[in-house]
Amino acid sequence: MSEENEEYPQCYVECKATGVCCSKSDCKMWIDFKKDYNCSLVSIEENGPMTLDQISKRLKVSLVRVSQIEKKALTKISKRIKM
Repeated sequence: MSEENEEYPQCYVECKATGVCCSKSDCKMWIDFKKDYNCSLVSIEENGPMTLDQISKRLKVSLVRVSQIEKKALTKISKRIKM
C-alpha cells in the first residue's frame, strides 16, 4: 500500500480499486449516492468543489437545509478564529 492510501479508510481504497460501491454504512464518510461509490471522499475527489445544490442531491436533503448547515458551520469557525 502506498503512503497516500494510508490516510484514507480501507473501504475507500477498496472502492477505488474494485469499482464497487461501499456497503459500510456505519463509516462516517458513507453517503447514499451510488454514482460516487457511496463515499464522500470519492465524491470530493472526482467532483472537486460542489455547489450547495449538488451537495443537497447527494445527501438527499433540501437545498435550504444544506444552506442552514453551511451557515452554522461558518458561524462556529468564525467563533473559533476569534478566540
